[in-house]
Amino acid sequence: MTVETILKAKGNEVVTVPPSANVETAASIMKQRTIGALVVLEEGAVVGICFERDIVAAIGDHGEKAAHMEVSEVMTRNVVSCTSKDSLKKVMQMMTQYRTRHLPCIDGGKLTGLVSIGDIVKNRVEELELESGVLRDAYIARG
Repeated sequence: MTVETILKAKGNEVVTVPPSANVETAASIMKQRTIGALVVLEEGAVVGICFERDIVAAIGDHGEKAAHMEVSEVMTRNVVSCTSKDSLKKVMQMMTQYRTRHLPCIDGGKLTGLVSIGDIVKNRVEELELESGVLRDAYIARG
């Protein structure tokens, strides 16, 4: 299985914001869309990712002023990404190693999707249910 499999199932939509968006806007988008991260794009290039934890840290550090700060001031700049051809095993290892729940998918320098730990778990559960069903059917068929 590859990231491409997941993106085909869930779609390629990625919610993005420009680096100049304020933190309050970013938080509002996350709440409305019930998501935990926004990819920060500037002229089509990924320049960062704004996680819920980035917003919480900004509030902890700056209080109410954080709401009016630009996303570029609080976002995570060192973005760990994957490609659509990466295996799910590799993506799980990356998420564990870099302690992240979201990986932008970048192919040929272009943002092509976003994969989350929830997407990976959902896919794995579906695989296990399919395997269980096949084994059950084979066992019943053997009598």
